[in-house]
Amino acid sequence: MFIRTERSIKEFFELYPVVTIIVGINIFLWFIIDFLNLQIGTFIQGYGIGSNYWIGQGEWWRIFTPIFLHAGLMHMLFNSFSLVLFGPALEQMLGKVKFILAYIGTAATANIGIYLIESPTYAHLGASGAVFGLFGIYVYMIVFRKELIDQSSSQIIGVIVAMALVMTFVRSNISILGHLFGIFSGFIYAPLLLAGVKSYSPWARPRPRKRKYGDDDDGPQFDPNRWNKKRKMPEAIRKNMLWIIVGIIAILWLLGQANIL
Repeated sequence: MFIRTERSIKEFFELYPVVTIIVGINIFLWFIIDFLNLQIGTFIQGYGIGSNYWIGQGEWWRIFTPIFLHAGLMHMLFNSFSLVLFGPALEQMLGKVKFILAYIGTAATANIGIYLIESPTYAHLGASGAVFGLFGIYVYMIVFRKELIDQSSSQIIGVIVAMALVMTFVRSNISILGHLFGIFSGFIYAPLLLAGVKSYSPWARPRPRKRKYGDDDDGPQFDPNRWNKKRKMPEAIRKNMLWIIVGIIAILWLLGQANIL
């Protein structure tokens, strides 16, 4: 379940679009907030961090926005790597909508728990509540839905969850309640989320769309002009993609230095 067999980022995106988009959001926000240090990034972080005080003042969106913000590169990479490792199997099993509900719902539940118990001055950010929420779903599988998870994957999850819980209490600057409420909410929501699902299959691939050409609805389909069709991306752009990305980064940095962004 946790061994990646995809041959490219494109294939990973086709198979697990929700996981890919969430990781992309994590990286993009870190990039403009910490790497480029843009004003707009500072604004997003200021209005997105999970502050108990401002939640109490009616800024309810702070229950959700901290999920995509991180305190530095390593924090972002650790949570994103955990999502890439443990998210794809659940996205395939649950489907896109239920996976989004699981990811956002467990994290939001953890953040509500933090708001109710921690002091009014407490502030937090990060996707750890969501990651631990996924752990909670896996733990439920191990206990009550053994047909959905193989023995080796159960052992991996058991070791990872045990280590994660130990590190929760050993390391400093960790939202203990966020981790505990995350795994608890994942375990509690799992019966609803796992209703009617099938076990993960590493060989599942999206079915290619059927194409029809002309009026022939039966038999093999062939497009005689398929080799003459233009590429989706112009060749000049594809060859110079690296320089285009570097140029965009440079422009964003200059705009940030000029206090425009």
